[in-house]
Amino acid sequence: MNAPRAQPAAPSRGFLGRRIFTTDHRALAILYLLLGLAAVIVGTLLSLVIRIHRVWPTVPFPLYGILRPEDYLAVVTMHGTLMVFFVLTVVPQSAFPNLVLPAQIGTDRMAFPRLNAAAFWLTLASFCVLVAAFFVPQGAPISGWTSYPPLSAIAATGPGQGAGMDCWLFAIGLFCIAAVASSANFLATILARRGPGMSFGRLPLTVWSWLTSSALTVIAFSTLFAAAAMLFADRHCGTSFFIPASEVISGIARTGGGGSPLLWLHLFWFFGHPEVYISILPGMGLASALLANFTRRPVLGYRVMVVATLTIGFLGLGVWGHHMFVSGMNPYAGTAFGLTTIAIAVPSSAEVLTWLAMLFRGRMRFTTPMLFTLGFISFFIAGGLTGPILAQPALDAYLHNTFFVVAHFHLVMAMAGVFSLFAGIYYWYPLLTGRLMNEMLGKAHFWVSLIGAYGTFFPMHFAGLAGEPRHYAQLAGPVESFPSLIPVERGITFAALTLAAAQLIFLFNVFSSARKGVRAGENPWRATTHEWCPGTHPRTRGEPYLYGPNSGDTEDFLPQWELAPPYPSGLKPE
Repeated sequence: MNAPRAQPAAPSRGFLGRRIFTTDHRALAILYLLLGLAAVIVGTLLSLVIRIHRVWPTVPFPLYGILRPEDYLAVVTMHGTLMVFFVLTVVPQSAFPNLVLPAQIGTDRMAFPRLNAAAFWLTLASFCVLVAAFFVPQGAPISGWTSYPPLSAIAATGPGQGAGMDCWLFAIGLFCIAAVASSANFLATILARRGPGMSFGRLPLTVWSWLTSSALTVIAFSTLFAAAAMLFADRHCGTSFFIPASEVISGIARTGGGGSPLLWLHLFWFFGHPEVYISILPGMGLASALLANFTRRPVLGYRVMVVATLTIGFLGLGVWGHHMFVSGMNPYAGTAFGLTTIAIAVPSSAEVLTWLAMLFRGRMRFTTPMLFTLGFISFFIAGGLTGPILAQPALDAYLHNTFFVVAHFHLVMAMAGVFSLFAGIYYWYPLLTGRLMNEMLGKAHFWVSLIGAYGTFFPMHFAGLAGEPRHYAQLAGPVESFPSLIPVERGITFAALTLAAAQLIFLFNVFSSARKGVRAGENPWRATTHEWCPGTHPRTRGEPYLYGPNSGDTEDFLPQWELAPPYPSGLKPE
């Protein structure tokens, strides 16, 4: 009997080939994290330019000079676009699920690996096109990250509205395609590739949050893609979806059209408000998981938390109009949107109360991931409390387009979102490197960031109440209250510089710990979800536990893979 012939070995690919053509979800997670790091560095530098210019408007910047008003608007536009899309969307909704989602549901790969890889490269292409807007004739767009027409629909409306605006639209179009493709892959993976015994009743809350945010992404980003395509057609194809019948631009009367800028507002904010939950829902799921782990308590009210997550996603599709109270919409429609905004506070409050209940009498371990989780909850509450204020049309008419709004969304979305990202990175860092990040540096990073964040954004509430408008290059005009706000602006700027400096601690910790950090072992946090299952991840194989019976961690707290139903939280009841 002839022995079977050996199969020829697959040709080896070089380093670039393995990175460019990889379909491994863990490798793609690292690439997404590096892309997010590049975006946050550029976005943070732009935010410092904003703050410095507002306090010292005549200070020249290196290699550029004094910032003109139109340049200031371009910086604001690019800062908002980079942070919203390439940081607060890419990292929680693309990087983290690629890192741990398959393992958490008991599978070894994504449903569509090639589609998953293509989504990353489209996202990278989108980032490159957006950054290229700085270098095209007339410079980057100046319409803000919302790009309201008709100014954004006509190139003659000002500097940056030519090729720079086209770059913005093309980048957003690529990003929408990538986001929809990535989310469709996550939905298919969760629905069709769960491991044996992994029923919906046993999914970790992180998976429920990714399921909900992925569904929102498919709906919201498809709408934004259509809106961007329509705006591009208005600019280059002679259509008039958003250009009104008559408009005077730069002293020149333009006739024709017949479109409505209000249509853009409806389409954009139908994407824009679900985007808040696309960014924050993964953080909410991660907060639930980390609180359960570091308080050594089961997730309280698992089914309530699942229903709250799904309800937030559903209601999030019906509140976009509260961004448009001053747009001239029907007052009755404004009342309806105000009521739905109040309604979405109910499931959000249910989640917050559950987190606080888990903290009560919990055996907390104040590790760095736990501290950033507590910071996330703090910002979520502090920013969320001003949400019902802006949901009232009468109050929003005064506060709209002031720094009160800037304070609100930076606390509830930006800072809460970023602190959840830090919690996830510190928590899952052993899966990336096999080592732990330095705890002393991590705690220093947390406290300086917390103080800097509150010092930056909390005083903006008072500036907004005083009527200070946003998007203005500097404080000027006859209003007597504005000169009194200059000390507030200076304090905000110094706090922003402190917040940015704190991130140098984080960067040093990330790269130094990759080489010199303490070896993590297979389950350094004594976690209970499947990504920490022994032998699951190649970076942590063969190392002993840091926490266990021999290290004083004697809680009766078994991993999910050792439990039998019906413990849907993945934690053994006390």
